[in-house]
Amino acid sequence: MTGTPSIQKLSLFALTAMVVGSMVGSGIFSLPRTFGIATGPFGAIFAWCIAGGGMYTLARVFQALAERKPELDAGVYAYAKEGFGDYPGFLSAFGYWIGSCIGNVSYWVLIKSTLGAFFPVFGDGNTVTAIIVASIGIWLFHFMILRGVQQAAAINTIVTVAKIVPILVFIVILIVSFNADMFRGNFWGGVGMPDKGLFEQIRATMLVTVFVFLGIEGASVYSRYAKERAHVGAATLLGFAIVTSLMVLVTMLPYAVLLRAEIAGMRQPSMATVLEAVVGHWGAIFVSIGLLVSVLGAYLAWSLICAEVLSAAGRTRDMPALFGKENANKVPAAALWLTNVIVQLFVISTYWSQDAFALMLNLTSVMSLIPFFLVAAYGLLLVRRGETYEKSSSERTRDTIFAGIAVIYTLFLIYSAGMKFLLLSLILYAPGTALYFWARVEQKARVFTAVERGIFIAAAVGAAVGIHGLATGYITI
Repeated sequence: MTGTPSIQKLSLFALTAMVVGSMVGSGIFSLPRTFGIATGPFGAIFAWCIAGGGMYTLARVFQALAERKPELDAGVYAYAKEGFGDYPGFLSAFGYWIGSCIGNVSYWVLIKSTLGAFFPVFGDGNTVTAIIVASIGIWLFHFMILRGVQQAAAINTIVTVAKIVPILVFIVILIVSFNADMFRGNFWGGVGMPDKGLFEQIRATMLVTVFVFLGIEGASVYSRYAKERAHVGAATLLGFAIVTSLMVLVTMLPYAVLLRAEIAGMRQPSMATVLEAVVGHWGAIFVSIGLLVSVLGAYLAWSLICAEVLSAAGRTRDMPALFGKENANKVPAAALWLTNVIVQLFVISTYWSQDAFALMLNLTSVMSLIPFFLVAAYGLLLVRRGETYEKSSSERTRDTIFAGIAVIYTLFLIYSAGMKFLLLSLILYAPGTALYFWARVEQKARVFTAVERGIFIAAAVGAAVGIHGLATGYITI
């Protein structure tokens, strides 16, 4: 879309709020227990240095590409296509989109699980009542977004500010309650916890750090609505700095008030349980309210991002053209409808899941790894070619370093995910190619190049192996 009306344009503050609103969702409220199971403060420091450093370099790649390739909108998808061709670009768009849909399902599961602590009818978020209430919520958000992007973005800005408050209160209370002896006792792993090597401790935290960092690309995805192109990169880095500081504090401070074994055994959302242990029952209620506001705000932001990614692929005819169409309010209506139908189906499927939240969290993270790797690889490809750079430019050297580290980091994430979740992701990628076939038939274009055909065959074989693993019980969910 060109010539977007001025009423649709978003300021730097609104774009930053989009990044923060996308990143601060359910993940931050689960960090104390997740890290408590995996590692103590010593391992957590290394894990956050790797995750924060890796994601920082990825954020710098997004910033550089936003400035040097301003014609590429909906960056996550567009960069992969520009650098590696039609089918890899499609896989990036599809993987990012379906992963975001699954992430939205995890939000509804956690909302109902949180309510289940006070109203047993919601159970762990996958009872019939929970599914019905979640379904009503899905479609209420759907019709609100159909009224216009600007209105939804304004609501997201307000919600983002509101949901940061309970997190800040949690941090302040734990700083005041800081027990240095308790922190020292937990530092090297704590009493009664499994003795694992540092590398395994760090690896065990990688998928959850991916999940909590998802949304760092929010401004890039929504770049066509920015008032100024420079705001896209600035919003990405500002959002990254704000959220990283919050997540590190939320992870580390509980080690100074409770034994690691106690933290590891807590019910999710563990932030609420930690605060309850420090100040009493009101702490659990306070954080639970904050979580509900946070997750609903994140759901709104991710609904916008899901539809925008699918719409961008439709506009460039890399998915069926139907999904690129917009309604009178400039909202990609068909893309939004398909997104929420998929979310609805996954929500219904949670009825048969034993640990729906953990499964959805890990799948969301894994589905984002290929898109993130392709963005990092395209950033490296751009500087290697010297495209948009002067031959002796110091910026080229700087961006080469950032892109190179981002490539290594995303490859490490793929390794950390493990074979189980990679096969589960292929079960989604392979059949999703039907949308690519549809788009290519519309254009009367050749479906695959020789290399792309090889990629599709590899994905199909991996999907078959994954399905066989599920059928035989070798892979469990």
